[in-house]
Amino acid sequence: MLEKVLNTYPRNPEYLIEILLDLQKRNLNHTFSDEELSAVADYLNIPPSRVSSVISFYSFFSMKPKGKYVVQVCKDVPCYLNDSFNLFDLLKKELGIDLGETSEDERFTLETSSCLGCCDMSPVMRINNKVYGNLTANKVKIILSELNGDNHD
Repeated sequence: MLEKVLNTYPRNPEYLIEILLDLQKRNLNHTFSDEELSAVADYLNIPPSRVSSVISFYSFFSMKPKGKYVVQVCKDVPCYLNDSFNLFDLLKKELGIDLGETSEDERFTLETSSCLGCCDMSPVMRINNKVYGNLTANKVKIILSELNGDNHD
């Protein structure tokens, strides 16, 4: 898989973020191994410290394994005013985890996020790459139930 990702992009350091995003998306635990980071650095002919710097700078990258479903709750003002704080509490209760934690079965990781760009649909959450808006407690429970049944991947 690593070779396939690398061979998709030119050997140009300008593609570092795209390569990392692609690689992270393909990894089930949404993170990177040290070997993968070393291979990316070698492929782009850049120091491994540069790869590590990019991962540590951008919040959408992580060296900590995450669950199959990464649930991100928008914490910006429109969502907050439209009940995202209670949404966050509901998710913590339903998933049995706190912010930054992963469930014991490794299905869910709970995070906050800056603006998801969907203020007109607040409150909003993103699960992996899918955004859910105009959320209510009932809608959240239905979404989680569907994910627990693996109706979405």
